Parts: sequence; C-alpha cells; structure tokens
Amino acid sequence: MATTKRTTKPTPQPSAEPGDCKPCGGTGNVPTTVRVGRKRRPVGQQDGLCLNCFGSGTDPNA
Repeated sequence: MATTKRTTKPTPQPSAEPGDCKPCGGTGNVPTTVRVGRKRRPVGQQDGLCLNCFGSGTDPNA
C-alpha cells in the first residue's frame, strides 16, 4: 500500500497592515506614468498622491 503524500498550505504573508490603504500600501504615494510629446509616449514614472486615501496611508473604509 502506498503512503499518502501530505502537503502543507503556505501561510499567507500580509503585505500591509489591516488599516493600510490597498493601492498605496500605506505610503500615501502611488507611481504615476509621465507622458510627453504629441503621441503621448511614456518616458518614466514619478510619485503621485494616492487618491484613495489622499496621502494619509490609512484605509478610508476601515
């Protein structure tokens, strides 16, 4: 009789605290694409204010 192979479920690691804002991860900043030229081609990214929490870093629905 073959033995049963048992696997363990990986424990999920929380990326942010429960009261942190999801889009910005509690930092208050989100990356914003910078576009230039007539064709509006992307050239890079810069930090922008998180519009979900308005830069506070806390979840407004909590």
